[in-house]
Amino acid sequence: MKKIFPIFLLLFCISAFAQQADVVDFKKVDAILYFDIEERLTMDSYEVEFDILKKTDSIYLDAVQMEFQDVLLNGKKVAYKNDGKKLLLYHKFQPSKANSLSFEFRSNPKQAKYFIGWNNEARNQIWTQGQGKYTSNWLPSIDDVNDKIEFDLTIEAPKGYEVISNGKLLSKTESNQGFLWEYDMQKPMPSYLVAMVIGVYNKLEVVSKTGIPLEMYYYPEDSLKAAPTYRYTKEIFDFLEEEITYPYPWQNYKQVPVHDFLYAGMENTSCTIFSDVYVIDETAFIDKNYVNVNAHELAHQWFGNLVTASSSKHHWLQEGFSTYYALLAEKEVFGEDYFYWNLYEYAQELATQDRLGNSTAVLHAKASSATFYKKGALVLYMLREKVGDEAFKKAVKNYLEKYAFSNVKTSDFIQEVTLVSNQNLDAFVAKWLEDKRFYLEEVEASLKRNSEFINEYLMVDCAAVNSKCAYYLTSGISDEAKSKIISQVPQLITSEVFKSSVKVRQAIALHVTEIPLHLKKDFESLLDDPSYITIESALYSLWVNFPEGRAAYLDKTKNIIGLPNKNVRLLWLTLALVSPEYHVAEKQAYLDALIRFTSPAYNYEIRMNAFSYLDLIGVVTEEILEHYKEAEQHNNWRLKKFAKAFAEKNKRNTN
Repeated sequence: MKKIFPIFLLLFCISAFAQQADVVDFKKVDAILYFDIEERLTMDSYEVEFDILKKTDSIYLDAVQMEFQDVLLNGKKVAYKNDGKKLLLYHKFQPSKANSLSFEFRSNPKQAKYFIGWNNEARNQIWTQGQGKYTSNWLPSIDDVNDKIEFDLTIEAPKGYEVISNGKLLSKTESNQGFLWEYDMQKPMPSYLVAMVIGVYNKLEVVSKTGIPLEMYYYPEDSLKAAPTYRYTKEIFDFLEEEITYPYPWQNYKQVPVHDFLYAGMENTSCTIFSDVYVIDETAFIDKNYVNVNAHELAHQWFGNLVTASSSKHHWLQEGFSTYYALLAEKEVFGEDYFYWNLYEYAQELATQDRLGNSTAVLHAKASSATFYKKGALVLYMLREKVGDEAFKKAVKNYLEKYAFSNVKTSDFIQEVTLVSNQNLDAFVAKWLEDKRFYLEEVEASLKRNSEFINEYLMVDCAAVNSKCAYYLTSGISDEAKSKIISQVPQLITSEVFKSSVKVRQAIALHVTEIPLHLKKDFESLLDDPSYITIESALYSLWVNFPEGRAAYLDKTKNIIGLPNKNVRLLWLTLALVSPEYHVAEKQAYLDALIRFTSPAYNYEIRMNAFSYLDLIGVVTEEILEHYKEAEQHNNWRLKKFAKAFAEKNKRNTN
C-alpha cells in the first residue's frame, strides 16, 4: 500500500512578476503539499490572491510539467491552459483587488525537489534547490527574479521527521499521516529562495545580540560535531548586523545540512541549506570548516534576499557582496592577516584567469564564478579604500534602506556611494566593473599598503641570490611564508622546522615526497597531528618511502576516519589492500568496505574517491558497476559527471 504524506496546501498570493508586472500584482502564498514517497509525487492544493492593475485577458504562473484540476477564479470555474511550462488563465480581467485563484495540482519534478533515500541506503530526506529558474518545477511560482512574493507554507511530514522552511514556525499539529508544520513569512522574496527540508534532525538554538533566533540543525548521531560545525555562528551574525548597519530583515535564521546537496550552500530566505560534507569534528576544523560558507550564505540574507539583482549582468551585487562581507566576518574571528591573505589569493586566481584569456567584465551576464565572487569582493575592497570606511558603510546602509525588498542594478549602488562620498566614480566603474582586465598591480599595491603580513610574504624569494630562506624557516615569519618556502625548496627542511605550527607541518606533509632517512622519525610524528590532511599525506609518503614500516604505519592509523569525505579511511583501505603481507585474512573485508563506500548510502565526495581508488588498483565488480550506473542518474551533478566519464572511458577500452 502506498504511503501518502501531505506536504503543501497552497494559498498563493504573489507580488510583481516582471513580464506582467504592469497588469497584475501577485502578493502572497500559503500552501499545503502531499507526497507519495514511492512515486516521488507531490499532490498540492493551491489558492492565490492578487490584484489586477490594468485590463488584461490573461495572466499566468510558471509551472513545469504539472497537472491541474478544480481551477477556480474567485470561487468560479475559469478557462485555463496548461502548456507544460505555464498555467495560463483566460478571463476579461478588470482593475480590482483581492482576487483569488485556487486549484489542485500534482507534480513529479525532475529537478529542484529531491527525494533522497526512502528506497535506497541513503538517509531519508526531501529537500529543494530552486536557485535560477527552478522552483517552478515543484511549486507554481514566477521564475523571474524581479518578482517578490510572500510565501507561507504549511507542510505535512511523517512522525519522527523535522520540517524546516522559510519564516517562523507558527504551529505543529498532529494529523492522520504525521504532523502539519505551519510556517509564516512576513516579507516578500523571489521565488528561487523558497525552500523546504524534511529529515531527521536535532538542533542547537541561540539568540543574536538583537534578539533574532538562530537555529542550527544536525543529524542526531552528530551531536559532537554540532559545535565545531557551527563555530562562530553567533559572532558572525552579530558582526554582520553591526557592520552592515541594516537590521537582519527576517524573523529568524535557520541552517540545515542535507545529503548530496548540489553546492556548498544556498541562501534560501531565513533558511540556508548546505552540504553535509561541512559537518565536521574538532580535528577537521583546521582542514576544512564551515565558517566561510556560513558567513557567505548569511550575508546573502541582505545581499540577494533583501535586495535582489535585476538581471544576471548585476549578479555581483549578490555574490561579490556576500564574498566580501564573509571575509570581513572571518577577519573578525580569525584576524587581519587571514583577511588580507584571502584577498591576496583571490587576486592571484584572477590574475591567472586574466593570463589565460578567460576574463570578462564584472558587469557581464556570463562572467565566471571567480569574477562574480572574487573580483566582485576585490572591487568592494578597492572602492572602500577609495571613498573611506565611513562613506562606504553609510552608502551601503542607504542602498539597503532605499531598495529593501526590491530589485537593483549596479548603478543604484554606485549612485548611493557617489552621493555619500561626493566623488565621481565613473572612472572607477569603467576600470573595475566594465573592463575585463584585472589590475593585479594595483590590488597588490593596496594590500602591501595595508598589511605588513603581505609585505613579508612577498619579500620571501628563494630564487634570489643570497636568499635567506633557510633562516626564514626557523624564524618568526608567518606560516604562509614558511609554507611558500617549503613548496619551493623542500630540501631546506631540517628537524628544527618540524617544531613549527600545524599549518607548516601540513605543508611539509604535502610537499615532501622523498623523505630523507635522517628525517624519518620527524616525518613519522606527522601521523599524530591534529590534521586529517596532514595524516593522509604523511601516511602515503611514509608508506611509499619506507616499505619495511608499512605494517606499523597502517596499524597506527587503522582507526582514523578523517574528514567528512573519509580521506584517511579510504586511503588506508587502499594501502591495506595493496600491501601483500598485511592482514591477509582481512583482505576481502577491506575490499568489501571500500566497495560499500561507492554506494548511495554515502555522499558524493566519498563515492567519487572510493570509485577512484578502486579504479586505481584495478578492481571492477558487478556491484561497483551497478553503483556507477546509479550514479549516472544521480541528482548531484558532480557525481553524475564523474560516473558518465567512467562509462565513456570503459566504453572506449572495450571497443
